Amino acid sequence: MARIRLDHIRHAYSPELAKAGNYALREVDHAFEDGGAYALLGPSGCGKTTLLNIISGLLTPSEGQVRFDDRDVTTLSPEARNIAQVFQFPVIYDTMTVRENLAFPLRNRKVPQAEIARRVDDMLKRLRLETRADRKARGLTADEKQKISLGRGLVRSDVNAILFDEPLTVIDPHMKWQLRSELKELHREFAMTMIYVTHDQTEALTFADKVVVMYDGEVVQIGTPEELFERPKHTFVGYFIGSPGMNVLPCEMDGDAVVVAGHRLALAGGRANTASGARIELGIRPEFVRVVERGGGLPAEIEKVEDVGSERIVRARLGGLPVSAIVAEGQPLPADAALAFEPGALNLYADSRLVERTGGRA
Repeated sequence: MARIRLDHIRHAYSPELAKAGNYALREVDHAFEDGGAYALLGPSGCGKTTLLNIISGLLTPSEGQVRFDDRDVTTLSPEARNIAQVFQFPVIYDTMTVRENLAFPLRNRKVPQAEIARRVDDMLKRLRLETRADRKARGLTADEKQKISLGRGLVRSDVNAILFDEPLTVIDPHMKWQLRSELKELHREFAMTMIYVTHDQTEALTFADKVVVMYDGEVVQIGTPEELFERPKHTFVGYFIGSPGMNVLPCEMDGDAVVVAGHRLALAGGRANTASGARIELGIRPEFVRVVERGGGLPAEIEKVEDVGSERIVRARLGGLPVSAIVAEGQPLPADAALAFEPGALNLYADSRLVERTGGRA
C-alpha cells in the first residue's frame, strides 16, 4: 500500500488546449492516505476518470507530480506503479475459465500454487461464483463478467491501490448493494487503498470514508458523507448531494442578516465577510425547512406535493423563488402556508463558495 500524493496536478489533452488555458483537470493538490476508501463523485465530464487515469499511469499530467509515498511515479507505467484498475466494462479473458481469470494476475507474479488456490477459492465464495468456477468466461452474463474483473483486482494483496472506474454500471441493480457491501467489507479486512469513481451519490456515500466531489474539472470539496450533507462548501455540493438537493436562494446582505425575496433573515454565527460585488446566495436543505401556518414564517405558496413513501416533498414558492421542504407522511399542510428555516442550518455562499463568519462559524 502507499500514500498517493497529487502535487499541483493539471491536465489538458493537447498543448494547444493548455496554451489556451482549457484544462480538463484544473489544479488538484491532495493526498489519498494509505489504506483509505475514497470516492471521486461528480457528473459526467467533470474530470473524475481523467484524475483516476493520472493516478494509475494511463495518463501523464500536463503539470505537477504524482507520488507514491516519497517516490515520484509521474512518468511510470501502471505496471511499474503496482496498481490494479477495474474499468466500467469488464476486461477479462473469454477463453479462460472463471477460476483461471482470477488466478492469472497471481500466476504472473509467481505466487505459490497453494496460495493461488486459497485466494482464488476465497474470492469465488465472496463473489458467489463457485458454481461458475470452471466455466469459460465467454458464456457468462455481463454482471458475472464484471464480478470477475472486480475479483482480479481484489485477489492481489501486493497492490499499492485498487482503482475502480464506475465498476457497477453493467451490474444488475439488485446486485449493486451486495457488491458495494462486499467491497466495504474487503476494505475493512485488508485496509487496501481504494479509489472509486462514480456519478451515483448513493454508491459514493455508502462506499467511501471520504468523498472527493468534482465539478467542471475541479475538486470543490473533500469530506465525510456527514460533512458534505451538513456543511457543503460549494453550492454544487449542496445541489448534487441529497434528494432533493439543497435550496439555493439568491439574496442580499443587510448587516448581520440577509434579504431573501424581500424578507429579512438574521444569520447565526456572526457577521459574514463577503467581497464587494460577489454573488450572494443562501443555502438550506429541504430537511431543515418547515411548512407552517401563515404568520409563523415567510409567506409562501404551495405548488405541489410529491408523496415518496414515508415522507412528502413539498414544492413551494417564496416570492418567485422555488423552495423544497420535506415533511413527514400524514403531517397536515396549512391552506395559508409559510416557510420556517432552522437558523443553524443556513449556509451563506459568495460566488458559490461557503462564507466564513466573524463569529467563527461558516
